[in-house]
Amino acid sequence: MAAFSATISDCPRFLSSTSLPHDAAAPKRKISQCRSFTLPKPFPLSRSSLVYQWGRRKSLNIYVQASVTDISVEKSMDKVNLSKGDMWAVHKFGGTCVGTSQRIKNVADIIISDDSERKLVVVSAMSKVTDMMYNLINKAQSRDESYISALDAVLEKHQSTALDLLDGDDLATFLSQLHHDISNLKAMLRAIYIAGHVTESFSDFVVGHGELWSAQMLSYVVRMNGLDCKWMDTREVLIVNPTSSNQVDPDFPESERRLEKWFSDNTSKVIVATGFIASTPQNIPTTLKRDGSDFSAAIMGALIRARQVTIWTDVDGVYSADPRKVSEAVILRTLSYQEAWEMSYFGANVLHPRTIIPVMRYDIPIVIRNIFNLSAPGTMICRPATEDEDGQRLEAPVKGFATIDNLALVNVEGTGMAGVPGTASAIFGAVKDVGANVIMISQASSEHSVCFAVPEKEVKAVAEALQSRFRQALDAGRLSQVAVIPNCSILAAVGQKMASTPGVSATLFNALAKANINVRAIAQGCSEYNITVVVKREDCIRALRAVHSRFYLSRTTIAMGIIGPGLIGGTLLDQLRDQAAVLKEEFNIDLRVMGITGSRTMLLSEVGVDLSRWRELLKEKGQVADLEKFTQHVHGNHFIPNTVLVDCTADSNVASCYHDWLCKGIHVITPNKKANSGPLDKYLKLRALQRQSYTHFFYEATVGAGLPIISTLRGLLETGDRILQIEGIFSGTLSYIFNNFTGTRAFSEVVAEAKEAGYTEPDPRDDLSGTDVARKVIILARESGLKLELSDIPVRSLVPEPLRATASAEEFMRQLPQFDKDLARERQDAEESGEVLRYVGLVDAVNQEGRVELRRYSKDHPFAQLSGSDNIIAFTTTRYKEQPLIVRGPGAGAQVTAGGIFSDILRLASYLGAPS
Repeated sequence: MAAFSATISDCPRFLSSTSLPHDAAAPKRKISQCRSFTLPKPFPLSRSSLVYQWGRRKSLNIYVQASVTDISVEKSMDKVNLSKGDMWAVHKFGGTCVGTSQRIKNVADIIISDDSERKLVVVSAMSKVTDMMYNLINKAQSRDESYISALDAVLEKHQSTALDLLDGDDLATFLSQLHHDISNLKAMLRAIYIAGHVTESFSDFVVGHGELWSAQMLSYVVRMNGLDCKWMDTREVLIVNPTSSNQVDPDFPESERRLEKWFSDNTSKVIVATGFIASTPQNIPTTLKRDGSDFSAAIMGALIRARQVTIWTDVDGVYSADPRKVSEAVILRTLSYQEAWEMSYFGANVLHPRTIIPVMRYDIPIVIRNIFNLSAPGTMICRPATEDEDGQRLEAPVKGFATIDNLALVNVEGTGMAGVPGTASAIFGAVKDVGANVIMISQASSEHSVCFAVPEKEVKAVAEALQSRFRQALDAGRLSQVAVIPNCSILAAVGQKMASTPGVSATLFNALAKANINVRAIAQGCSEYNITVVVKREDCIRALRAVHSRFYLSRTTIAMGIIGPGLIGGTLLDQLRDQAAVLKEEFNIDLRVMGITGSRTMLLSEVGVDLSRWRELLKEKGQVADLEKFTQHVHGNHFIPNTVLVDCTADSNVASCYHDWLCKGIHVITPNKKANSGPLDKYLKLRALQRQSYTHFFYEATVGAGLPIISTLRGLLETGDRILQIEGIFSGTLSYIFNNFTGTRAFSEVVAEAKEAGYTEPDPRDDLSGTDVARKVIILARESGLKLELSDIPVRSLVPEPLRATASAEEFMRQLPQFDKDLARERQDAEESGEVLRYVGLVDAVNQEGRVELRRYSKDHPFAQLSGSDNIIAFTTTRYKEQPLIVRGPGAGAQVTAGGIFSDILRLASYLGAPS
């Protein structure tokens, strides 16, 4: 069997770096076969450098020789052909999986428990060892003598692991080889230290030792458990051709030939192979670069036509999105090769794209599994089924999402580009010359501009190269600019079913728009396996969560801020508490209250307020109220794409903030009438902003509490109906008062009763003045298209003129009986005519006016048949002219008002993507 070792001596070759036998049980009689791995002139030395003269040569030529030993005469005479196919299972274990002695034992247990007929196991170096080896080289070529102590740390790590795992002859043999390798590495690193330089080939040879050691230790442990096991140095088998792009292309025919030869000499049921390392056709040691062990496993799986390749890692499988950014990300049970390819390209923690290429050729599935959670089934990457089985759950057209951060957009723009052949070639030729990596390209069909994304660290060089390359065109005006847009991120949606599902792009961009995300650039190939968008870096996580939620891969999550935890606000919080679990489980809606603020105290939370204790928490952990800070906190959580502020106050100062909130992409829901009944110009500005953006402003509870008044009016108008008149009893308080103002009862007596029952405001004059009804009339008038100010509405106030300036509510109530006679007389006149008194608001759309008045209705009129505090509203339209459309129900009370607000919140969730 073959192994490597290197030493510096007078011989112009490095001898085998691992003369350790592959099969400790092999006969003592051996035939040695040698193959040289040449590292040509790795250390060009300056005149001042130390010059080694070996014989008559004055340049340092280093060779690495692979010594193929341990081949018995009997075995060499009896060749065994390599059988390929489903009998083989390939496992790959990364550095984390073999990071400690206990984990190596766990890996051995997994190998032993696999009942496949034959197993090929690919292992990485122990955790952090590859980085330690690169660090050794960096220190040595920087002439930092601490490389010696760093090498001692490498020795100690493997020595202590071997002492835990092995004993007897196995331990002695491994430690002897380990010390031999470390001694050779020390001499090689000394040469690098002297030269101050190292070639890539020499570096690859040094760093590959980590895999050699881990493969040997694992093979010993498997053999100790009674399995026929040998280890393979894949530099003897895998042949690759380096490319100019810091990658390698496998030479499959030559690798297959060498594998068959290796197996004929080393027949075994279990093979433990080194990952990451290989050789060039010239037998020079090299590596498969980063993520090379996965690539090794895929190549080996293709060479032996394995049934399956299992990649063991420390995650449960492939997630629909980065779980650090989207907490609701789910494990995908299956992915097609193309989907995995796309997601890995865009930074998802899946596989390197090239890992998939070898297995695709033979339709070999790759399974991603978690070595620390064996119960998790993982993710299978395979060719998708041609058609769904009966009863199979419909899969989302988008399988997952991935992001790339720290990018910049470069936009080359100018009218002189249109129709000019070679422009794109010149642009990307200049980019290639500076060695920049183009992540994404977007060009409009007008050819007026070409836009592409590059890593932010490379954009300065790219911009300078383009400025230089197109200097003449820029000076002449054929190109208008080479613009750089920094601080960008890419978001990619990936799914093979996107190609056959109409509306995926529309759904994606709709979700981004509703989360108030601006898209800078777009790219989509005709295969439609992915749609790529460029967004601002600070918007990236919100964008990711928004689109993930929209495609039903997670809940529709809304960050909420409750302003005014008084009677209505507190009732709403209690309703949210009681309904939260049902909304999550049955409707996939996660309403997360991130803050509660009153006029003096506010409570902020990073993860969501515990609504079962919100009152106690507000007292215990409350801080001084600051509406601006409150808004920043609720909206500043990048992990939640949508934010809504719910204003449960009647404060005009809070209402004045709505416009700024909507501009920032914050949705607003409120029962507060001040914004919609305030100055007309501000109202029109607010509504115009609402129509122009995807930010929502809902205010159903401003009129009729929980009754569907606003939505009914909008439904009539949107379907082409024309409003003639809206008439209604809009005040629950005044409805109660006039429903009970009958017989010989005094008006002041009924008002006192209503106040005692909690129907009125603390100061009943706020209800009796009619201003609240006037505001509702204004809101409905403006919704109907009338441009009226509050001052345009004549209001019949029920507060006697002498009592309007009374200092207190108590004084007002004490003096009110003195004025009962006037209303008693009106009631008597109405009763004598068979009528009743009702306090109503009226919108006269025909005459473009509104008013609030005390009117008389016959006792058979719907308005005369109310009870309690019910509201009633009659819509007279061109369609409902003879018989008005009537909405009737409770129009006052904390429960119904909070219910109206809650309904608006759920309507918002539906608009943002929750299933209806």
